[in-house]
Amino acid sequence: MVVTFVNYPYISHGQHYNMKETVTRHRFIDLFMKIRPDNFSRLGLHALFDYIEELEEDIGEEIEFDVIALCCDFSEYKDINEISEAYDKDFSDSEDLGDYTQIIDFEGGIIIQDW
Repeated sequence: MVVTFVNYPYISHGQHYNMKETVTRHRFIDLFMKIRPDNFSRLGLHALFDYIEELEEDIGEEIEFDVIALCCDFSEYKDINEISEAYDKDFSDSEDLGDYTQIIDFEGGIIIQDW
């Protein structure tokens, strides 16, 4: 499967156009590794790709691919204790954390939507 993102705006003969690139899992991970290699682990990027792919299917819309925006919107942590420390709040479990944000659990860590 692929995730389609809208990007590359350009102007030709006074008209505004948007080109689209279909981003495969490999391209998604490659772009993160080139632009922001320290934001997510490879396992985390696989989980984030799956999340975005499912979100597109659920809402029936394409999501614009922006590495920097995704890095600002989501953060990866090794466990719930690290999240509790970062937000200075004692989260007892993922369900408790889920009351505050979107959670992407994967083997090796947790990605949350920052708030």
